[in-house]
Amino acid sequence: MLSILENLLLKFSFSDWVIDAIIDSIKIIPFLFIVFLLIEIIEFYYADKINNFIKKTGKASILTGTLAAIFPQCGFSVIAAGLYSKKIITRGCLVAIFLATSDEAIPILLATPDKINLILPILLIKIITALIVGYILEIFLPSNIIQTNTLPKIEEGCCKHDIIKGKKIEILIHPIYHTINVFLFILVISLFLNYIFTNLELINIIKGNILIQPILASLIGLIPNCAVSIGITMMLIKGTISLGTAISGLLSNAGLGLLVLIKNNNFIDTMKIIFILLTVSIFSGILINLII
Repeated sequence: MLSILENLLLKFSFSDWVIDAIIDSIKIIPFLFIVFLLIEIIEFYYADKINNFIKKTGKASILTGTLAAIFPQCGFSVIAAGLYSKKIITRGCLVAIFLATSDEAIPILLATPDKINLILPILLIKIITALIVGYILEIFLPSNIIQTNTLPKIEEGCCKHDIIKGKKIEILIHPIYHTINVFLFILVISLFLNYIFTNLELINIIKGNILIQPILASLIGLIPNCAVSIGITMMLIKGTISLGTAISGLLSNAGLGLLVLIKNNNFIDTMKIIFILLTVSIFSGILINLII
C-alpha cells in the first residue's frame, strides 16, 4: 500500500524529501492509534481516581503526582493547574507534575520502534528532576493548601476533550481524532525537518551550540501547545537536536496546563513558576549535553 502511494507521489514529481516525510508519517499512524486507544481506556476508568488520590496524599502528592504525570494522558497538567489555582495542591506538587509530564513525546517514541530505547532515559531524567525540584520547593518555598472534598471545575484538554467526565463513545472517537491531529503535526514537522536536511547551512544553524540549544528549547517548550512536544520529539528522532536539548524542551513543556495557570492563578506566582521551569530545564539540558 505504501509503495503504491510512493509511486503515485513520484508521478506528481514530488521531491524525495517530501515523499519521505509523507511515507514516514503515514507509517506510524497504526502505532499512534493503538497507543492513544490504550491511553484513553486507562484515562477514562482511572483518571478521576488518580486525581482524587493526589489531592488527598498531602506532601506525598509530589511523588504520586510525578509518577502519574509520566503516564501520557490527555490534560493531566491542565488538571494539576486547576487544582493548584484553587490551592488544593502545593507549588512543589504542581512544578513536579509540570516537569514530569511528557505530553505527546512518549506516544510518538512508542510509535517509532527503533527509538523506543530513548523512552527509559527520558522518563528517568524527568522523574528524578521532578522529585528533586518538587521537594526542594516544598522545603524552601512552601505553599498553603485547602483541604476540600470537592474538585474545581476542570478545563477541557486537547481536541476540546472532557478530561474527567467523558462519554464512553469518546474511548474510540477521541483516539481517532487525536491520532489524526498528531499525524498532521508530525507530517508538517517532518516536511520542515526534511527540508532542513537538504540545506547544510540551516542544519548548522539549528544544531548550534550545546549551551545555546537548551536555552532555545526551554523557551520553545513554554508554548502551551502539544505541537511543541511533537516538534521536539521529532527533532530528537531525526538527530537534529541532542538528548539534552530535547530534555530541556520536554521539561519546560507542560502543554495546556501553563495556559490554565496563566488564566486562573496569581500573575506574580505564575511568573515564579515559569522562572523555576525555565531555570531547571535549561540547567538540566546543559548538564546532560556536557555529560553525554
